[in-house]
Amino acid sequence: MRTTLRTRKAVLAVIAVSALTLAGCGGSDDGDKADGGSDGGKKSAPSVELPKLDGEKLEVAAVWTGPEQKNFEKVLDEFSKRTGAEVTFVPAQDPIVNFLGSKIAGGDPPDVAMLPQPGAIKQAVDKKWAKPAGAAAKAQLEKNYTKGWQDIGAVGGEQYGVYFKAANKSLIWYNATVFENAGAEEAKTWKDLVTTAQTVYDSGVTPFSVAGADGWTLTDWFENIYLSQAGPEKYDQLAKHEIKWTDPSVKQALTTLAEIWGKKDFLAGGQSGALQVDFPKSVEQTFTGGDQPKSGMVFEGDFAAANAQEAKAEIGKDAKVFPFPAVGADAPVVTGGDAAVALKDSKASQALLTFLASTDAAEIWAAQGGFVSPNKEMDQSAYPNDVLRDIGKALVDAGDDFRFDMSDQAPQVFGGTPGKGEWKALQDFLKNPKDVAGAQKQLESAAAKAYKN
Repeated sequence: MRTTLRTRKAVLAVIAVSALTLAGCGGSDDGDKADGGSDGGKKSAPSVELPKLDGEKLEVAAVWTGPEQKNFEKVLDEFSKRTGAEVTFVPAQDPIVNFLGSKIAGGDPPDVAMLPQPGAIKQAVDKKWAKPAGAAAKAQLEKNYTKGWQDIGAVGGEQYGVYFKAANKSLIWYNATVFENAGAEEAKTWKDLVTTAQTVYDSGVTPFSVAGADGWTLTDWFENIYLSQAGPEKYDQLAKHEIKWTDPSVKQALTTLAEIWGKKDFLAGGQSGALQVDFPKSVEQTFTGGDQPKSGMVFEGDFAAANAQEAKAEIGKDAKVFPFPAVGADAPVVTGGDAAVALKDSKASQALLTFLASTDAAEIWAAQGGFVSPNKEMDQSAYPNDVLRDIGKALVDAGDDFRFDMSDQAPQVFGGTPGKGEWKALQDFLKNPKDVAGAQKQLESAAAKAYKN
């Protein structure tokens, strides 16, 4: 799944046009929803037939909280209405594989888990927890998904995961009032971004809110810089640990990252303060506080829209977005996603996988915002505004030409565990951005152990 220059430019162009044309089109614009509007954009006739499951109980585990959890529960509610099954959302903690391990050891595993990393899917398969997707789920996947998205959820040629939720993780959201007051401009290059940050700072607002308490956001910062600066081939090699984290290309990326992380005045709360801020808080800090929010910008994926809306920001008016700027020759486009995996081979769990692979389920969450679907047959008018609609269309139009989140491809102990591996190393680097060599050594030591096992 290689990201071509053509595809990257096409995706960036779509996002840029969206940011310019969206003014006045907020997240509550019901007129943009598909027929059925308030019911999540569902078609009048269901796109998939589901079995009757009256009396069945189903538990679904995910690490989602806040608006993500609420919006996913709306999808589960529709599944319950159609099947009669009683579905319970089970809040999980990162790393979800460890959480599932404890549940399984206690004899009480959830029926289905939403796994945020391909590495986690492989671990669940290797541990013999995961159950293969059934015929009906696979039929929906073949109908609605490209081969690339099917393959990410497969292990050893067998389909296990249904990638229900995708993400464009190459976006910078900004407070429109702050930019207007400062005379700041959207950045097209990394040099421009540093200049924009300085302009925002000179206006009296701290430029960035960095969610340092959530290590995964820090990996996304690194990955965007690395993909743009080192290029797709190096990105693939580092993702597979075919080159070491002590490679000069990693040094260059960390040095570049330190141009922002290393400036205390550029981060809300400084480096130490950033390490206390989780992702929802980082978005809140950017879009609350009137003319004087704690920060003017926050980096993260399209899903940040839901958190901005929670902060009462209108998408396209108060909260605007531009693509992560080019560090090297080309701007980066990094994607991520969450896959549903059955842990019990029951009629109910397989029915849920089938539903999540359908257009109906995708359109329910799409209508709420903070969600992009890789489902190519989904009605794009289900998205509540032009920003999400165009990002979703660009994702579908890209077909199999995309780069998946590097840390999500790694063994979870390295790329997806709080307090360990890449998350811990980058948090330590945020604390001391001058120690590039130390960060590289720490990253390589953790990676060598993780990939060996």
